[in-house]
Amino acid sequence: MDNYAILKTFENKLTTQRYASNTVKAYKDYARLFLKYVDNYPSLESLPITIIESFINEKVQKEQISISYQKGLVGAIKKIYELILNEKIKLDYLYPKRHLNKLPKFFSKEEIRLLLDNTENIKHKAILTTIYSCGLRLSELLNLKIKDIRSSDKMIRINQSKGNKDRIVSLPDKLLDILREYYLIYKPSDYLFEGERGNRYSERSVQLILKKSLSMAKIKTEGTVHTLRHSYATHLIQSGIDIRIVQELLGHENIKTTMINTHITDIDKKKTPSPLDFL
Repeated sequence: MDNYAILKTFENKLTTQRYASNTVKAYKDYARLFLKYVDNYPSLESLPITIIESFINEKVQKEQISISYQKGLVGAIKKIYELILNEKIKLDYLYPKRHLNKLPKFFSKEEIRLLLDNTENIKHKAILTTIYSCGLRLSELLNLKIKDIRSSDKMIRINQSKGNKDRIVSLPDKLLDILREYYLIYKPSDYLFEGERGNRYSERSVQLILKKSLSMAKIKTEGTVHTLRHSYATHLIQSGIDIRIVQELLGHENIKTTMINTHITDIDKKKTPSPLDFL
């Protein structure tokens, strides 16, 4: 079976197992990298485990991939063997063991105001406002369709997000006003935010929009599109919203994921004095 056939079979079986479309795409991307690396070997069945180890080691040491990327690669390789060869190989020792306790980055409320005020294009403003005001992942924003906007009920339906879970988030009046203004000008037909040819808007385009707006607003805090989601969670918790409600709004399966944001707000709430203050 050549690499194309393996990837196609892999995709079909993942889809049959009801994995979310974004997960299928990610697994395919990881699998493609791995298959390219081992392309000189006659078959996966004859592939020594040491080659898999070398592949992961090269990615970690030479390319300095992130911990999450390493986990994705190892998980995809295990899944290939499970679905293509009906074999469960033990690769857990290739998962990173060291936990990096990094606090998520977030923008302050004032930075969010500056960011949105300095985004003049109404489509760009609608995109950034939707992500922040609803706490969306980038993939969730791009998958939004016009029919998901329930303006009469002041709700937005998020379909088949991470973990194949649907959820509902509130639609603030300010966001609704911006979306209505955007809709009258751009008139999207299916997806809420569409590219020039009416297809789904690209991830890269949203990232560039944020980069430009941060520059226009002269905001020095480094951040990505996902930082807007962290900002949403942090600001809700700072405002006293119960963490379990925030968990549901974010679509987190495990509350521990949501609680990462509380480390920031705990510092903000306690305003712990320094020992220097008592000298």
